[in-house]
Amino acid sequence: MSAAPRAPLRHPPMPAATEAHAGELAAVLAGWRLWQESVSASERTIADRARTIKNLVGFAGCGPLEITPAHIIGFMTRPGLTPGTRLTYHGAISAYSAYLVAAGLREDDPVGRVPKPRRRAGLPRPISEAQLQAVLAAANRRTTRMMILLAAFEGLRVHEIAKIRGDDFDLDAGLLYVVGKGAKEATLPVHPLVLAGAAGFPADGWWFPSPRNDGPIHRTAVGKTIHDTLARAGVHATPHQLRHYYGTALLRNGANLRVVQELMRHSSVATTALYTEVSDVQRRDAIAGLFAGV
Repeated sequence: MSAAPRAPLRHPPMPAATEAHAGELAAVLAGWRLWQESVSASERTIADRARTIKNLVGFAGCGPLEITPAHIIGFMTRPGLTPGTRLTYHGAISAYSAYLVAAGLREDDPVGRVPKPRRRAGLPRPISEAQLQAVLAAANRRTTRMMILLAAFEGLRVHEIAKIRGDDFDLDAGLLYVVGKGAKEATLPVHPLVLAGAAGFPADGWWFPSPRNDGPIHRTAVGKTIHDTLARAGVHATPHQLRHYYGTALLRNGANLRVVQELMRHSSVATTALYTEVSDVQRRDAIAGLFAGV
């Protein structure tokens, strides 16, 4: 089965053919939401997965229980999608299909006949020390500076920064409690610069409250704030590259890769390796140390 080429849309509108299945789709996603909540999936994961399935159903033009392997392959091989995006889609659709089978809504798992995309080994993209200094100098507000410090010296992702509260810190012990990707909980040592800056923030409640409601600001607001500061400093980078800096700097300062894995809160040390950069000097020193006594 071959599908006509489609423009790569991140959030495509639901085609008219899918409107007939809108009620069924909403009911299935509601049941899946409860299933995911029962295993403590994060709200972000649930929302992102639901968006993927809505887009898949819209692409396929069929009911949410009628997805075929051909539909999935066509959806994942649209022009313009990166290998990482394809892998993310595959993970979301796999979780959805597993739920359908477990809940008795389908007898077969269509993802079982779909090849899993391979992730290309990514190159680390840390900013330099000089660039980080320039970015901190360009941070013209106390809150902006703290967002950058949390990214570069605690390794926090933008959605983790958005939800930071004063009561997440034990300042006496120098520890920070974080609920990260996949609702994983961790306790991190607090960097001295973060510790010093914490005095200017509330001891409890949100550090970055939303101006519209009682919750925190959205992760996109954090991303935009950091992105704009990078641009003012003349640094062509993304907010996530501050996290790359964190992992690379830890390794260069002598931290064991296993320790860096713990501090970056990765499930696999292989993932940590993608965030770290080994310099030419380190490689030369390693080779020079071989058989030094010969």
